[in-house]
Amino acid sequence: MDFFIILVICLSCLILLSLWNGSYAKQKLPPGPTPPTPLPIVGNILQLNTKNISKSISMLAKDGPVLTVYCGMKPTVVLHGYEAIKEALIDQGEEFSGRGSFPMLDKIAQGFGVGFSNGERWKQIRFSLMEALCLAEALKKTDASPCDPTFLLGCVPWNVISTIIFQNRFDYSDQKFLTLMNSPWIQVRSGFLLNLYNAFPFLRVLPGSHNVFKNYAIQRSFILEKVKEHQESLDMNNPQDFIDYFLIKMEKERHNQHSEFTMDNLIATIWDLLTAGTETTSTTMRYGLLLLLKHPEISAKVREEIDHVVGKNQSPCMQDRSRLPYTDAVVHEIQRYINLAPTSIPHAVTQDIRFRESLILKGTAILTDLTSVLYDDKEFPNPEKSDPGHFLDESGNFKKSDYFMAFSAGKRACAGEGLARMELFLILTTILQNFTLKPLVDPKDIDITSVHKGIGTIPPFYELCFILV
Repeated sequence: MDFFIILVICLSCLILLSLWNGSYAKQKLPPGPTPPTPLPIVGNILQLNTKNISKSISMLAKDGPVLTVYCGMKPTVVLHGYEAIKEALIDQGEEFSGRGSFPMLDKIAQGFGVGFSNGERWKQIRFSLMEALCLAEALKKTDASPCDPTFLLGCVPWNVISTIIFQNRFDYSDQKFLTLMNSPWIQVRSGFLLNLYNAFPFLRVLPGSHNVFKNYAIQRSFILEKVKEHQESLDMNNPQDFIDYFLIKMEKERHNQHSEFTMDNLIATIWDLLTAGTETTSTTMRYGLLLLLKHPEISAKVREEIDHVVGKNQSPCMQDRSRLPYTDAVVHEIQRYINLAPTSIPHAVTQDIRFRESLILKGTAILTDLTSVLYDDKEFPNPEKSDPGHFLDESGNFKKSDYFMAFSAGKRACAGEGLARMELFLILTTILQNFTLKPLVDPKDIDITSVHKGIGTIPPFYELCFILV
């Protein structure tokens, strides 16, 4: 009985504290959705569909484009629509450039690396990615065989990133390579239980969460092994890859107490590159091929353009992109339509800031509803339909759009955007130059509905045949 009384008292205190904090925050933050008001402890979680957060936000945002949603007891300011997101991420980019808390990945990154660091640490480390972009190589062609494309499409970005970081690629049958690839992150981040973990990080015993940390331990061990090899063979005057450049920078700044070029940041940054730079690209392309199977007339038109501009006897290169407007439009439309990261990763404000009619306190989480931009029906008529015409003018020339925020926007836009754009373009053009995509069912029967919509969008399972042209 005593234990029950103590439990009731503790829960009552938590509820009162939650109500007090909520009341205090509401005096400063943008208004929340009405009705109902956030519940004690759980906040607005019951109003959010964890499989499609963006759809939930669209419904809540009927009260206005800037609102406060409580994920548990923590307030998150949600930005909906192009104008609000542009005003925050671009017009006031510095103030909104912080990285918001994401407990599952915070525990792994511990504030290091590029994706989850803040302040001076983030600014110093980001430059090194530009070095990585200079080392990117041409992509290998996929084999002509009927298959589930997941593995083959995953191998390409993994080997590109591996070449940049480690100066070597892996054979597709290499056991270490297979182990590393079998640690998917978009699917993990989309799971209901892990979304619950992020709302209530004290629930560390949730089923499935241990797999995330187990995967990270495997990857970290591999990274440490590679770094050690580089330390033993380092030539200060002849850097060969990303790790060499970073180690040299560490040596040059070893007397600088404020330098963020440390071993912890090296390991975390490599992990950022391996996870964010591989599965996102392969998932985008896998979904893209599914869309092309659904719309064979689009892939036929891309191949016709490639044959006319590039020909069949030389491989496409990035210089060809400006001469392939329809192909470029298809790549952009794939990214717009699949909406890979509907709400991106949370931002945070770096200082107290007046935003429109609200005061947002330093450290407050900011969630950007990128779906509201990528699916804006004024910018992209009939946005629920995959149509390359969204990025073409009346003359068939490629048309840029400020609403294309597939990589987010502002100072926290995807640091690997340039590399990802190159990979997506070269993968698509290489495949369609050499292969016809043959579905195993009639195109009209192909289901292109995503399986999960949490932080990441996943295509349904499918198989196809790559028929050599």
